[in-house]
Amino acid sequence: MDAALPEALRAAIERRLEGQGRAGLAQRAQALSEGYRGGRASSALVKGQADALAYALTRTPATYAAARRALDEVLALRPGFDPSDLLDVGAGPGGGGWAALDALPGLSSVTRLDHSPAFLDLAEDLAAAGPAPLASAARLRADLADPALSPPEADLVLAAYALTEIPAAALPGLVERLWSATRGLFLVVEPGTPEAWRRGLEIRTRLLAAGARLVGPCPHEVACPLAAPDWCHFAQRLPRGREHRLAKGGAAPFEDEKFFWLAFERPVAPAPDRSAGRIIAPPRPGKPGVRLRLCQPDGRVEDVEILRRNRAVYARARRLGWGETFDPEGPQ
Repeated sequence: MDAALPEALRAAIERRLEGQGRAGLAQRAQALSEGYRGGRASSALVKGQADALAYALTRTPATYAAARRALDEVLALRPGFDPSDLLDVGAGPGGGGWAALDALPGLSSVTRLDHSPAFLDLAEDLAAAGPAPLASAARLRADLADPALSPPEADLVLAAYALTEIPAAALPGLVERLWSATRGLFLVVEPGTPEAWRRGLEIRTRLLAAGARLVGPCPHEVACPLAAPDWCHFAQRLPRGREHRLAKGGAAPFEDEKFFWLAFERPVAPAPDRSAGRIIAPPRPGKPGVRLRLCQPDGRVEDVEILRRNRAVYARARRLGWGETFDPEGPQ
């Protein structure tokens, strides 16, 4: 998939950069990066429009790319999913909403939920030239950790890079409230770190106990077979524009965003096909063939080598990447 920002969003960010001192933006971007790595939440880091803009420049491309990749994987499992409305939880500058509209052009209404007026203001400004549902999105300012929060219902509830910032004690209640607001599908996208995945497992366990059906990425609903120091995550490559590279102080024209995703649905539709395993590590090509590490439908993690002499299966396997599904008995 093309992980580049939509042209309208890229142009809107560049328009906001006009007249901004690049050195100051780079310093703010560095401070944000160090703060997030240190476990600080956006509420403690984003104090105004300059901070929000630095975040949009340096993090929105990755947030967009990871959310779009997760949505594409969901649609591969649920090709008929066609929601009308979106609740964008912890919307930030709006990258997740842009990804949702790109993947699901049938969306007709969007609600952005965030604690930060700086983020909400910037998201509105960036979306002004975007698709109509984004340009006219409803705005809801609220603290996600507030137990009094009552999110509006939506067919698709998207929490992209939002839940890892919630205090641990507040996370169970928030997850329950977001699931209650979900009419169709609840999608969580988070950084691909061990700590974020540990929280992801808590969300997975809680929602399965609440009666949710797991759509993916796991091809099963039994306990996760991975044990520390291993953890489940994926990677999405995305291009870096000139301003992005300058703000991050790097020369590479791309970066690889590590992330994970979890999707849950109301169990009213037919159960998803669970015949394929999920590739949970970079494929390892070699002379005999290609080795895939698969999370299998029976709940096992298995290293499978697809030999070159098995031409039809090898031809499919060699084209697959980290995070995709593979069924050796699938269509040739």
